[in-house]
Amino acid sequence: MTYLEQLKPGDEHNRTLESNVHPSDWVNPLPRGRYHLVVIGAGTAGLVTAAGAAGLGATVAIIERGLMGGDCLNVGCVPSKALIAAARQAAAVRGAVNFGIRSNPPSVDFAEVMQRMRRLRASISPHDSAKRFSDLGIDVFFGQGAFKDGNKVTVAGQTLQFKKAVIATGARPAEPPIDGLMEAGYLNNETLFSLTELPRRLVVIGGGPIGCEMAQSFARFGTEVTLIEQSNHILPGAEKDAAHVVQHAMHKDGVRILLAAKVVRVEKNGNDRMVVVHKKDEELRINGDHILVSIGRVPNLEGLGLESVGVVSDPQRGIEVDDRLRTSNHNIYAAGDVCSKYKFTHAADFMARIVIQNSLFMGRAKASRLIIPWCTYTSPEVAHVGIHPRNAADQGVQLTTFTQPFSGVDRAILDGEDQGFVRVHCKKGSDQIVGATIVAEHAGDMIGEIVMAMKHRIGLGKIASIIHPYPTQAEAVRKLGDQFNRTRLTPMVKSLFNTWLSWTR
Repeated sequence: MTYLEQLKPGDEHNRTLESNVHPSDWVNPLPRGRYHLVVIGAGTAGLVTAAGAAGLGATVAIIERGLMGGDCLNVGCVPSKALIAAARQAAAVRGAVNFGIRSNPPSVDFAEVMQRMRRLRASISPHDSAKRFSDLGIDVFFGQGAFKDGNKVTVAGQTLQFKKAVIATGARPAEPPIDGLMEAGYLNNETLFSLTELPRRLVVIGGGPIGCEMAQSFARFGTEVTLIEQSNHILPGAEKDAAHVVQHAMHKDGVRILLAAKVVRVEKNGNDRMVVVHKKDEELRINGDHILVSIGRVPNLEGLGLESVGVVSDPQRGIEVDDRLRTSNHNIYAAGDVCSKYKFTHAADFMARIVIQNSLFMGRAKASRLIIPWCTYTSPEVAHVGIHPRNAADQGVQLTTFTQPFSGVDRAILDGEDQGFVRVHCKKGSDQIVGATIVAEHAGDMIGEIVMAMKHRIGLGKIASIIHPYPTQAEAVRKLGDQFNRTRLTPMVKSLFNTWLSWTR
């Protein structure tokens, strides 16, 4: 789809967004000789690379064929979290009775919810704007960038010479090969945020992060939502019992969830879309006004001319890079969703920092040294970092696991948010943290403490000595430190303590 289709409706907020991230009157500058870096793609990875390199004195050009800010600003993190915030408010009003507060059921003005999203998105967009990056001394070009040879890129009829280049073109929603889907029409994250009317019925195909976040949010707005997932539980990338906590919460919000189910075809009858699903030996037919497809992402590789410069890529996995984020052509680097299995804004940000070091300063920074957490922003949220127990044996790691349920954390009980837990996996025989999962209303805010401990090799036992304010939900992390320290009180140690105390009585 073209970037203009992402700017519907054409209200003042989307016009402001466009004026910042793809101005209609923008005139591409004249190239300035050989650039230290030419960056193709102005999403998170490209913008961080360009701004960081220019700030260090490099001459930089950046090329974007669509909207600067990429998916995160325009059709990803920013608009989705605005909707999630509104949906949480609706849920809070409905749940107020549990706190002794009675009010009328909320009336959701979906058009106002979406207008708020567009207004806030537009207010954030100057940070990613063409003007801002031009003011940073970066030459901003709009158009399709393509490699001409090993040191040249063409864009909009001009040729840019480079010493090093960076591919940061991101990814887009995958299109499932489902009979009748294209003919019936469907939504994905690139079109969902252009809605102005609340669907009465929504069928969500895919129980990953985006599918679950939006299914729960629309159910909270009042839509009749059915979510279809092929696996035996939603959020297949999460620990199973973490996914079950979220699954239970989504059920309470009214989401109908079909697991171990496969969509075989879609039929359209007038404005109705019927999704035909096989579940065990049963065929189910689910009607909806809209279908939201969320089954993963594929890299944006088309039109780049990669073959002309010997850059190896795969249509599904993206551009092949080494640990220093060099492609098979060592003058060309890649960062972000186009080459990474971690398709997160924060991962793209830190990959860009590696590219700056290695491309400009002969650095030896390695992507494998990054400790990358992720979070799914359902209610409750699921945050994770490091190893999964199911993969530990394959990696030759033996684990000792410590779990603190929020049902044993005073603040969580008082907040009415005691369904969840903090879990830390340590290397067996030590307190070295190698992984963690948090299921909580603000799990994404809590995981940072554990990421810092992993990065700086602070053991779980030492976390027990860090005073956390009482009462807070983050105190659950400190309680895990106490759990570890109690394992050090072996029968022999306890016997020595008893002997000492009897002598000193």
